[in-house]
Amino acid sequence: MAHTKSQGAVKGNRDSRAKRLGIKVYGGQNINSGNIIVRQRGTKFFPGTGVEMGRDFTLFAVQNGIVSFKTSRGKKVVEVI
Repeated sequence: MAHTKSQGAVKGNRDSRAKRLGIKVYGGQNINSGNIIVRQRGTKFFPGTGVEMGRDFTLFAVQNGIVSFKTSRGKKVVEVI
């Protein structure tokens, strides 16, 4: 006879959902203003011309054009041309 009442799974067995981070539009692809280019934690990529950064470090386009990734002074920069 069991002396411990059944409790189901182990208490600490929970995990958070994936946050779907990463590059959403790659270099050379067309983009419309307002569309998200990169979802990130911290500044892995920096905004260039035609790109703005949101509160959660999300990079999004502020004009229509073609996405371009480049390196400037050792930093990865995203632009919309």
